[in-house]
Amino acid sequence: MPPSRTELENCLGRLVTGMTSLKADGRFDEPNLDGTAGDYVSFSAWEWPQGVGLYGLVRLWDFTRDPALLAQIEAWYERHLAKGLPVLNINTTAPMLALSVLWARTRDPRWEPALRDWADRVITECPRTPGGGFQHNVSDKINDNELWDDTLFMSALFLASYGQAAGRKDLVDEALQQFLVHAHYLADTETGLWFHGWTFEGRHNFARARWGRGNSWITVSILDLMDMAEISGPIRAFLLGILESQIETLLKLQSAEGAWHTLLDDPTSYLEISATAGIGYGLMKAARLGLGPKGCREAGLRALEAVIKHIDARGMVDQVSYGTRMGHDLQFYKDIPIHPTGYGQALAILCVTEGLINSADTEAVA
Repeated sequence: MPPSRTELENCLGRLVTGMTSLKADGRFDEPNLDGTAGDYVSFSAWEWPQGVGLYGLVRLWDFTRDPALLAQIEAWYERHLAKGLPVLNINTTAPMLALSVLWARTRDPRWEPALRDWADRVITECPRTPGGGFQHNVSDKINDNELWDDTLFMSALFLASYGQAAGRKDLVDEALQQFLVHAHYLADTETGLWFHGWTFEGRHNFARARWGRGNSWITVSILDLMDMAEISGPIRAFLLGILESQIETLLKLQSAEGAWHTLLDDPTSYLEISATAGIGYGLMKAARLGLGPKGCREAGLRALEAVIKHIDARGMVDQVSYGTRMGHDLQFYKDIPIHPTGYGQALAILCVTEGLINSADTEAVA
């Protein structure tokens, strides 16, 4: 039996508590290029894991309209805008995505100046690779002439979301260009899955890793792009075709437990729950929207059950791989340590919330 509505609601409450209580324990020392300490765990920092976390919270608020959750989200942004934002790069753009979705719903004038300024800087200041893709520079490393699949979620979705809400076609067009360029270099025509990265230095896909969480960024990003902006014609057809090819292979690679491996096509690599949550969310959403191949809903529900089994009493999602740099061999991915993170919490929130929507739709039909 699928999880009950009450069970899903209880899971969401625990997940929010778990995410907002995340704190760095000193296990990872990752200083930024500007000499500041990198914090990729604590909910209080402005970085990509927290940005993904906030997206999960805003999507949950958009479903529940819980005023306490809204106040918590707004207080986070107020604190950071008051003290000043960090250096702009692909990953520090991630928190702007949730803020753009929030502003699109509320039109609160506090947020629009920061959104407008950041979007303008992204399209003018982010270094580009040949073909116009955003070079995947991050707070602690310059990745010359490299494209990563993470970029679409961390930066392109923000441009689409804010561009649509602000009536800025130039920003939506930029987001679509990023999806097309990244698909050209990262989508694997043999399997339908996506490679983690591409470098123009030597022109190759590094370890040719069909990495689980990287593929989940793609599943989530293409579907949510369709929600965020008015995408039509050949570009919509192309992206949905890319998504369907990916999903067809994902369905074949789901484990007996309902989860996916951190290297999707390597069953000797560990099962990884952030990827499972993102893919599960995407499969259930695709089925609800009438997209994707047959079997999406059933596989998504199995993923949902696998995710719920990995949420502990404190609301922490376990079996989540830590932030993953570009691997030059496949063993690198198998050796990434496990650690609770904001993106693990957020992808689980997206998955469980979609399960709740699915449950509500099923009840309505019944």
